[in-house]
Amino acid sequence: MSDSRATSFGAEAVSYEAGRPDYPFDAVAWMLEPLSPGSRRVADVGAGTGKLTRLLVKAPDAEVVAIDPDAEMLAQLRQNVPGVPTFTGTAESLPLPDGGVDAVVLGQAWHWVDVARASREIGRVLRPGGVLGLIWNVRDERTTWVRRLTEIMHGSAAEEMLSGSGPEVADPFRGLETWEGEWSRAMTRDRLHSMAQSRSYVITASEEERARIRREMDALFDELDLHGDAEIELPYVTRAFRTVRDGARSSGALRG
Repeated sequence: MSDSRATSFGAEAVSYEAGRPDYPFDAVAWMLEPLSPGSRRVADVGAGTGKLTRLLVKAPDAEVVAIDPDAEMLAQLRQNVPGVPTFTGTAESLPLPDGGVDAVVLGQAWHWVDVARASREIGRVLRPGGVLGLIWNVRDERTTWVRRLTEIMHGSAAEEMLSGSGPEVADPFRGLETWEGEWSRAMTRDRLHSMAQSRSYVITASEEERARIRREMDALFDELDLHGDAEIELPYVTRAFRTVRDGARSSGALRG
């Protein structure tokens, strides 16, 4: 994770927790579907404040560990999902034994990794037949005001990747199955500001640029008559991907 934006989120851990959406349970269940019944040892890598972790612990027979490079994000995670073991690490350097887990999942994180190194390291810690799952929530910019919001905040590395050819994996993985679902989240003006403040571009921007973003967001919200506790539905598209360690079941596409 050489990009400084990848490790910037701890500075806005509280905003990240308040502003970022959770994941649809159906998408998380789909990522873990290839696993056999019984104990499911799952590593949530790039776990952040626990947005994905809190769903993983609800999966049947799940034993979850959370890994992130940022201690401040993990401190938030321990408050949000008590009892889950946490470790400092990255997808390229995991504090896990060879073949130690049944699944590795990354939420809003794969676009930051070195694909070859991360694939190799995740392949090391997965048992044969284990699952690599990747998932992103992306705002649906087919809605005019959402598209204008992105123009104000700037697009993210994840959005740029997903609008192109999508995520890639390397040896020992051979391809990705896909799942897609649409949903929306009720957002107040304050939650939308928290969401913006949690984005890497905004965190690492100058004071002048952050002020510009807040000013233009407020002008947009005034147009939408979004004040106080009033809410507006923010549409999302969730895109999930999975691949199995031995390369089996590595083709095809599904939509949710």
